[in-house]
Amino acid sequence: MTRTRVAILGAGPAGLMLAHLLQEAGIESTVLERRSREHVESRVRAGVLEHGAAELLRTSGVGERMDGEGLVHRGINLQFDGGRHRIDFVELTGRGITVYGQQEVVKDLIQARLRAGGAILFEAEATAVQGFERDRPAVTYVAGGREQELTCDFVAACDGSHGIGRQALPAGAGRLYERDYPHAWLGVLAATPPAAEELIYAYHPDGFALHSMRTPEISRLYLQVPADEELDGWPEARIWEELRVRLGEPALAAGEILELGVTQMRSLVVEPMQQGRLFLAGDAAHIVPPTGAKGMNLALADVRTLASGLRDFYRGGDEDSLLAYSQSCLKRVWRAQHFSSFMTALLHRDDAGDPFERRLRLANLAYITASRAAATSLAENCTGAASGTGFE
Repeated sequence: MTRTRVAILGAGPAGLMLAHLLQEAGIESTVLERRSREHVESRVRAGVLEHGAAELLRTSGVGERMDGEGLVHRGINLQFDGGRHRIDFVELTGRGITVYGQQEVVKDLIQARLRAGGAILFEAEATAVQGFERDRPAVTYVAGGREQELTCDFVAACDGSHGIGRQALPAGAGRLYERDYPHAWLGVLAATPPAAEELIYAYHPDGFALHSMRTPEISRLYLQVPADEELDGWPEARIWEELRVRLGEPALAAGEILELGVTQMRSLVVEPMQQGRLFLAGDAAHIVPPTGAKGMNLALADVRTLASGLRDFYRGGDEDSLLAYSQSCLKRVWRAQHFSSFMTALLHRDDAGDPFERRLRLANLAYITASRAAATSLAENCTGAASGTGFE
């Protein structure tokens, strides 16, 4: 049996950032991650950081590589009805966004954690969380084929939507809100230079498409597909042809496909995000459809809030911030859910291909690109400047 002050489940952006912030405050923690270091550093996920998320990385001392290698975007492009329209975030809100892959954030945080001598146990799978309602939390985990126990003051479940943290909540302890969407994204990571300097969100009669990037040589591209789509129906030639048509980029180069997969679209919120001394953060507490690019940003905002509460507790025994953790986070979470749902409905072709619905979407897109007020609202939500969505 070993002991730590805060047991953190999961070495994704949420768990690692929480450990980093606690380390800065002199609060001991141990991170348990069921996968290997190689795995967590290589899995490609989100890549868009709001202004506040990027600032958090900078102010906590892990933003140097992001500033050197990340791609700063001052706006985005909306493609519809045969035309492209730019929304200038900086002109409208004074803020932009930074494209920097989640796996790169994870690499930076792991390096900082290990450099500071903090504990990360890779290939250590948490199997049970107990005692958090009696102020005596303990996490049972398996590492090296041996079952072990980690006792602690608090447990932070940053272990994703299928992790043991959420499963540990007692029956009836809260409420789960969820929605499944009828479409998914076919995601492509390809060795091809980006066709544009900023993201392209495309609404097309054949379905939504997104053009993003990871580096000046690597592009991240998505196509709307049915929720039950199989990869067998998507040979490379079809993928590139659909991307060219939907994005309005006939010259898009067909580079080597490095990764290909189907991402399901789902919304989920757990209320409350805490029970006793167990706190949920990131995907363990909420999932948003990727259209709004809010997943990693919400996770980082959650743990910043949680770290602040834990600092108050250990410095003077003040539990008020910890008790208010859910309330503090959920306003931001539901604002992000609303925006992500709005963007998903706005940009995706409905399954029936209803021409009336298509005209409504086109009218809304035309309004957003013609009205400064509507464009500002979009920019505020994308950059995190809207009330309740950012880090302020």
